[in-house]
Amino acid sequence: MKVVAFLGSPRPDGNSEHLVRRVFDILESNGIETEMVRIGGKPLHGCLACMKCYETRNGQCANQTDDLNDYIEKMREADGIIFASPTYFADVTAEMKALIDRTGMLSRSGGDFLRFKVGAAVISVRRGGAIHAFDTINHLFLMCQMIVPGSSYWNIGLGRLPGEVDADEEGMECMETLGVNMTWLLKRIHE
Repeated sequence: MKVVAFLGSPRPDGNSEHLVRRVFDILESNGIETEMVRIGGKPLHGCLACMKCYETRNGQCANQTDDLNDYIEKMREADGIIFASPTYFADVTAEMKALIDRTGMLSRSGGDFLRFKVGAAVISVRRGGAIHAFDTINHLFLMCQMIVPGSSYWNIGLGRLPGEVDADEEGMECMETLGVNMTWLLKRIHE
């Protein structure tokens, strides 16, 4: 089993990454392979609404000017997917939004390849707007017929400067619980 996380933060070793690493600690300790993919700060264009994906129905985006099709392949191979983003003006980063929009179009036009995969949103935030960002990601997961595990609270960690989220005990506990629940769910799906 494998879980791939896509980081929307342009900051290396930022709070989003710290949160995902805590989830990964639990997954890896249970024998689940993990991979982290940084999309934040990289060129990733929004959907052009060209609808070529509905013509070809091959699960590949016709816009080949960025790495989206590589990201899609990683999602196809994964059993679980984490989208992690800092909160930018009460929502996800621009790169994360582009990933959401294009992934949704490709899954729906390409045979619903995300159906029955486990999906989790992870959000870092300085103060406010995290629930909206959390909802943005979960709307994609639910529309694409993914299975979204819960945790002890919403999957949010508080911190501004890189690493400050480590001091958010409740947020880190939530990430550990998310890791436990993802592990349980992935194992049940593969029984």
